[in-house]
Amino acid sequence: MTASDYATAHRARFVRELREFLRFPSISTLAAHRDDVHRTAQWLADHLQTIGAQVCQVIPTPGHPVVYAEFPASVPNAPTLLFYGHYDVQPVDPLDEWTSPPFEPTERDGVLFARGATDDKGQVFLVIKAIESWLQGAGTLPCTVKLLIEGEEEIGSPNLEGFLQTHRPQLACDGVLICDTAMFAPDVPSLVYGLRGLAYLELTVHGPNRDLHSGSFGGAVVNPANALARIIAALHDDAGNIAVPGFYDDVRPLDEQERALIASLPFDEEAFQRELGVPALGGEAGYSVLERLTVRPTLDVNGLWSGFTGEGAKTVLPASAHAKISMRLVPDQRADRIAQRVAEHIERIASRGVRVEVRMLHGADPVLVDRESLPMKAAARALEQTFGRPPVFQREGGSIPVVSHFQQMLGVPVVLMGFGLHSDGAHSPNEHFHLVNFYRGIEAVARFLEELQRGA
Repeated sequence: MTASDYATAHRARFVRELREFLRFPSISTLAAHRDDVHRTAQWLADHLQTIGAQVCQVIPTPGHPVVYAEFPASVPNAPTLLFYGHYDVQPVDPLDEWTSPPFEPTERDGVLFARGATDDKGQVFLVIKAIESWLQGAGTLPCTVKLLIEGEEEIGSPNLEGFLQTHRPQLACDGVLICDTAMFAPDVPSLVYGLRGLAYLELTVHGPNRDLHSGSFGGAVVNPANALARIIAALHDDAGNIAVPGFYDDVRPLDEQERALIASLPFDEEAFQRELGVPALGGEAGYSVLERLTVRPTLDVNGLWSGFTGEGAKTVLPASAHAKISMRLVPDQRADRIAQRVAEHIERIASRGVRVEVRMLHGADPVLVDRESLPMKAAARALEQTFGRPPVFQREGGSIPVVSHFQQMLGVPVVLMGFGLHSDGAHSPNEHFHLVNFYRGIEAVARFLEELQRGA
């Protein structure tokens, strides 16, 4: 039996096991779910041992643990592939917008709904099932595969860099595979060759030493919520450009060849707008919507809170106001440098009657990977065999902090080959994964292992 035959014959069981994986509420950012995260790691390690891992460890970190496993090949001189993924998930708020409970996986019309279905448990699991299909179907693996699956990606991987430094010899490999990206569109196989970086800040505007009666004190005391609104309004100009001095200084110019590549992708701006339900699209002048989404830097408010937000009225002048702000970065920007420039700008423009505090929560530098590396060519062949058409190459707007760490520490090619869709609702209510893409992902990864062994 071939790996493909085995995978096809066991699809129903694979989905049952995926459902079990998805039931764990492994929300890494919430302390109340710390035990759930650890239980998820142990379940995953137990499952990897069940399918034949010769090395399998749950390795503690100062935060959530890393699951590490090895599946050696029996083929002489076989290459070694390191797979990276994460088993932690985003919070589920707002809960009342979920059609079905986020941790009770529910299938509707061939689509599996659950938090983590596509980001990243479903994509981690399809790699595991591809490995199992080789071991149980063909009896051996064409490559040695190492798996590094962490529990802190959704909070910026704060302990992963130290883990990579400590375990660097153990992670030696010929290439890295990451399945935490999306296909460009349904039925369009895709390889991502660029990711934006991230600088994530929390801004607090401090005013009086307590909440005040707005009638007794309003008009004489600077309202922190009003001051915060003015700060946010001053972060962009009327043309959609980021108004922070020096923000664009390090941005690598986009050459015409790459602009032509982006323009050739099958992107429908009107359909994109309709799908989002917005009256118009916005952003930086002089660039297409797709360029704004993938290759230009951004600055966005991710959260705002201040004062009274309950039902009814309370005439309060708040003591403080807060915002969470993220910047998506492009080559050759650096997260720490951008965070400093934004913080300095906020301090300059803040009202005299308040005090501002800016904290950087986490960050990641942008990355580009080599489209012509041997692993990327092997991935392109595997995708073409699976989908019946060659893949498109794209840059993606999201961030995966570990990619730059792999490039710097291991010095090997990275392949970003995902099977979700941008419409799958990652980080949103009703996150889902189309099972046809789960099955295709298993087949494509299985083929990739064989193509990697064959070489160029």
